Amino acid sequence: MRRLYSLLIAILLVATTVTAADNDKSKQEQRLRNAGQVLSEILNIPDDIPRDLLNKTKCVVVIPSVVKAAFIVGGSYGRGAMVCRSGDNFTGQWGAPSMYVLESGSVGFQIGGSATDFVLLVMNAEGARSLMSSKVKLGAGVSAAAGPVGRSAAASTDAYMRAEILTYSRSRGLFAGVSLNGASLHPDDEGNQELYGHKVNAKDVVMGHDTRTPEAAETLVSLLDKASPEGSPAEIKDR
Repeated sequence: MRRLYSLLIAILLVATTVTAADNDKSKQEQRLRNAGQVLSEILNIPDDIPRDLLNKTKCVVVIPSVVKAAFIVGGSYGRGAMVCRSGDNFTGQWGAPSMYVLESGSVGFQIGGSATDFVLLVMNAEGARSLMSSKVKLGAGVSAAAGPVGRSAAASTDAYMRAEILTYSRSRGLFAGVSLNGASLHPDDEGNQELYGHKVNAKDVVMGHDTRTPEAAETLVSLLDKASPEGSPAEIKDR
C-alpha cells in the first residue's frame, strides 16, 4: 500500500511538472504571437519604418506591451523577442527568435499609463553581438537614438548614422521614434529555456545552434522576410 501511495505521488509530481512546463512554453509562444501582431500592424501603417533603413538592420527587437500589467514594480517594461539575420555579418535571412527583456527604473516610459509597444532596430554587427552576450544599457553600453518614420524620411542624418540601435514606440495608435536612453535590454535566458525546452543562450539561438524557428514565431519571421528578405552589407556605425 505504501509503495502504491509513493507511486501515485511520483505520478502527480511528474504531471504537475509537465503541466507547469507546458504553461511556461505557452506563455513564451503567446509573446511571440503578440510580437508578430505588433510588427504586422506597424508595417501596414503609412508612416512606418523606412524600408532602406530596415534593409540595413541586423536585428529587430519587438517588445509588445498588450496590457498595463507589463509595466510592473521595479520598472520592467516588458518581455518580447529579438530576431536577427543569419550569417557572420548578419546579412542573410531572418533566423529563430531569442526572448528578451526591456527594463528601466524610470516610470517616464509609461506613456500616459497606456499599453505601449516598443520596436528596436539593431543597426550593426557590434551592437548585435553586444546584445547577445550581456545586459546592455541604451545610450551607454551602446549608442541609441529615436528612429525616423515615413517612407520618405531621411535615414542618413548624422544621428542615425552614428546610432547602433534605433528605437520606436507605439501607444494609443501613435507610432513614432522615441528615446529609450537609460533603459536596459538583456537576453531572457529563462524565457529561452521555456520556449525551446532546454537551456540555451541568446547567441546559440541567433546563430541557429540546436534551435529551429518555433511555429508561434512564423508570423514574426515571415513578416521580416517579406519586408526585407536580404540585408545590406553596409552598416550604420560610428565614423
